[in-house]
This record gives sequence, structure tokens and C-alpha cells, in this order.
Amino acid sequence: MDSVRFDREGPVDRIPMALKILVAGGFGAGKTTLVSALSEVRPLQTEEILTDAGSDTDDISGVEGKTTTTVAMDFGRITINDDLQVYLFGTPGQDRFWFLWDELAFGALGAVVLADTRRLADCFPSIDYFEQRGIPFVVGVNCFEGARRFGLEAVRRAIDLDPDVPLLLCDARERQSAKLLLISLVEHVARQRGEPVPVG
Repeated sequence: MDSVRFDREGPVDRIPMALKILVAGGFGAGKTTLVSALSEVRPLQTEEILTDAGSDTDDISGVEGKTTTTVAMDFGRITINDDLQVYLFGTPGQDRFWFLWDELAFGALGAVVLADTRRLADCFPSIDYFEQRGIPFVVGVNCFEGARRFGLEAVRRAIDLDPDVPLLLCDARERQSAKLLLISLVEHVARQRGEPVPVG
């Protein structure tokens, strides 16, 4: 049943529905970049500069060019139509910020987990988190320039991903590539719920 707001004159308009999607993955996997590529508004970012003080906890091997890190979340918005908006929440990648995840995950439709083949094991905690909580997710293998490329089946075996979980190659910098991840997630959620899969 559609949500309708009333005033003294009668129905005014529908209350827009909002979908919440998380963007997760390891440190430096491209979460902030993905949210920025998708958001129609300037994304809210909580980036801080990496310093020597955090060198004991922030392992940058494999991502030596990274100079900032998300310390709370990234936030972006996509308007599908007048009745539907998608809110994107990028999670922090380091272990010391995991206390934020339960709050960010509350009410989420599902998640996109970004995997970086240079540091593939870094996506394991995100996958475990969503599996343990029954939150639907898809995995996007972010194709970094200069990184060795692997076939999707090789990646699936390496991360021991269930066969029904969608796995896609992506470029987090490219809006169209990022959109395909969201479409795949929505279709995955629909299949799990036994609902018709959206077409187009």
C-alpha cells in the first residue's frame, strides 16, 4: 500500500521510500571512490590523512599510494524517481572502527563488498560480517591499474564465496560500473525474497 501524506485538503503526495545500501571492504579497496562515483550530491566523507602515528595499525602494503582513510563513514544519495531514493553508506575499513558497523548496517537492504586482489584477504571480515547477520551482499572485484588480473572463478575459490552470491569485476571510479553492482545487489535481494527480479 502506498504511503500518502494528508493535510486539511486531503492527500498531498507520497512519502518517498528510501533504500539503504552499505559499501564495505578492506582498507584501500575503493569504498570512498565508489560512493563518490555514484552519488548525485557531493558525498559526505570523513577522510583523515594517514600519519606516522598510525603506522602500527594501518598496514599500507600493496596500497602504498594511499594517503587518507575513512574514520567514520562515507555517505551518498541516488534519486531513482520521485518515490525512491537510495542512500549509500561507506563503512570504515580498519578493525579499530568496527564498532560503527552495527549502527551503519541497521535497516540496510544489503551491501556491496569491494575486493582488492592485491590484498584479497582484507575482504574476508566484511563477507563474514554479512554472512553471520544474514544481510544480502554482492562482491565487486575492483580492478586497479597495474594489479594482476584473475578470473572470477579463481577469485570465488580464493575467498570461498558461496555460489549464489554474485561476483563481478568493476572499476569503482566509473559510475556505470558501480551502478551494475547496485543492480546486481537489488536483483540478488529480490531472488532471495522470492520476488520478481526487476528488468531494465
